[in-house]
Amino acid sequence: MTVPRPLPLHRPDPLLRVADLRAAEADAAAALPPHTLMGRAGAATARWLAERLADGLTAGLTDGLADGPAGGSDDRLAGGLADGGRPVWFAVGPGNNGGDALVAAAELERLGIATEAWMPVEVKPSDARWALGVARAAGVPISAEPPASLDGYAWVVDGLFGIGLARPLDGAFAAMAERIAARARTVGRVLALDVPSGLDSDTGTVVGDGAAAAATHTLTFIAAKPGLYMSDGRDLAGTVDIATLDVPPPAVSGAPGVRLNAPALFAHALPARRHASHKGTFGSIAIVGGDTGMCGAPILAARAALFAGAGKVHVGFVGAGAPPYDPPFPELMLHPADGLRLDAMTAVALGCGLGTREPAVHAVRDVLACDAAKLVDADALNLVAAHPDLATAVAACGARGDACVLTPHPLEAARLLDCDTATVQRDRLAAAQALAARFSAVVVLKGAGTVIAAPDGSLTVNPTGNAALATGGTGDVLGGLIGALLAQRVPPVDAARAGVYLHGLAADVLTADGIGPAGIAAGELAPTVRALLNRLFYPPAGA
Repeated sequence: MTVPRPLPLHRPDPLLRVADLRAAEADAAAALPPHTLMGRAGAATARWLAERLADGLTAGLTDGLADGPAGGSDDRLAGGLADGGRPVWFAVGPGNNGGDALVAAAELERLGIATEAWMPVEVKPSDARWALGVARAAGVPISAEPPASLDGYAWVVDGLFGIGLARPLDGAFAAMAERIAARARTVGRVLALDVPSGLDSDTGTVVGDGAAAAATHTLTFIAAKPGLYMSDGRDLAGTVDIATLDVPPPAVSGAPGVRLNAPALFAHALPARRHASHKGTFGSIAIVGGDTGMCGAPILAARAALFAGAGKVHVGFVGAGAPPYDPPFPELMLHPADGLRLDAMTAVALGCGLGTREPAVHAVRDVLACDAAKLVDADALNLVAAHPDLATAVAACGARGDACVLTPHPLEAARLLDCDTATVQRDRLAAAQALAARFSAVVVLKGAGTVIAAPDGSLTVNPTGNAALATGGTGDVLGGLIGALLAQRVPPVDAARAGVYLHGLAADVLTADGIGPAGIAAGELAPTVRALLNRLFYPPAGA
């Protein structure tokens, strides 16, 4: 495993929902001349495309010169065109997203870059009608008939529908969205404007379970949207870039709002690693779980805790048949669960392989009554959902300022909320926020675009991770990572954000190294997390 240099990291960008974006647009439009925002969106799109076409031209010329200089002129230079002069194709919807696309096409034509536009229905809003006039004046070829193939274009631009879509795509628009998605999966070079058409920008689900376009890149306007990083949005949006259009950050209703998870949010909370440190400095954690036949889960979590820097790591097994020690990592201290001294722990991670038998219920009650920082996962969550007294105990921890970290996957979240999984997945932000409020806890709602919700209402959406994490044991590793940070006295919300980010980033790094996304074993994540933790937050002096 090699950690790439430089390592691309995310920024804690605000993620705005539709209501807040509409308010920002209205405020900006009231202070600007007519059509300004659409003009800026179109110009930003044209710049984005022109830069990539220029990169393609530079690469093509470099490749050509590898065999020696060619005589005469190069067709690819004619009119400043890259990619053999192939045009950029725009799908134009009937609303303002279509207007943005028309302005972008006009700007490219002025730069000498050929375009074509498909507009099956003329745009309707006044801004978009203005954009249609601009495009016609610039000589953009506009047709109501779709092309036979999308493969021959330099780029395909999805300007069908933006954040305002309230019903499933149908008819010609649905058919074209599917064609654009097929292009993204094969040829590539598909740009979505604001959001891929058919995607709910608040939730990341496909509107009405209908059709949706997919893109390799999304240029989103004013601010990023939560749905670009959650659920279907992770697959449909591709790489996301933001064009702010010089619109000031809006006041967000219902503070503190939603942000993208990033190191800037949690780096300050990680403990210093001073020379005078000792093992007690970095706390003691107990991993409690491992019913008969499920000993591997807590061992995975314990190894992860060791790699994440906990000073001492204990494992408490509730079942029979546990090993006396872990041969690859004899540093781990293994015990029967009822032999653990919970009062000596700074953190307890509860639930990995715990089962739901009566000894597990007793273990949950004992852990919730202790003073250590607590992470509650897996079967411990199922027991909390099934036993009202345990649910009350979790909430009581938060009420006294000792918030638990709950790490449910969608089915566990549904049990805790007494609903079904589809309801949770339909609005992951709302589900995570409801759990945080109900249990006065920090909630890590796992999945594509893991959501971290705090009791104060703040929400963080995680951008790291990929399908490499879709294998047994990765949740146990995450529990061990977060638990280790809690043991090091990192506040619960910071521990959750850091653990989730590094867990996903480890999967991304392994995948970039050719080890994933297929076939990564959960135990491979922890050494990569260790490398990332030291590289990012504990570099050698003078490095």
